[in-house]
Amino acid sequence: MKPAAAILILSAAPALAVELPSDLAKAVQDYDRAQIHNDISTLERLVADDYVLVNSNATVENKQQFLADFSLPGFKIDPYVVEQPVQKIWGNAAVLGGLVHLSWTQDGKHQTRLLRIAYVWEKRNDHWQATYTQVTRVPQ
Repeated sequence: MKPAAAILILSAAPALAVELPSDLAKAVQDYDRAQIHNDISTLERLVADDYVLVNSNATVENKQQFLADFSLPGFKIDPYVVEQPVQKIWGNAAVLGGLVHLSWTQDGKHQTRLLRIAYVWEKRNDHWQATYTQVTRVPQ
């Protein structure tokens, strides 16, 4: 799998979390829900055309490659929670991420991986879009 098709539900941690603008919070929730439900049309809207994904195996994907994962037969990401959230917001840009226990099914095999994930979101034409994601495996 290219588990960068990974995740984001932001939970509030007083030390690191800041309140997200409501339109960004909705975009993040929609993005997360779309990943869990393989909703390619919603992901297509929420991922910028110049999107770059750096997977946990150091491969790099563009928007089309990222979206293709969700049309694979039997591919399914399990619900997840982001722990140790990091949220940095600067006007029309934001970096959101944290620690995720990702689990998914692909090719009939269920897999799990502990990951640190970082998303870069940008507000373009009054709409938030993910422009960059980096996923890093956490050594066990």
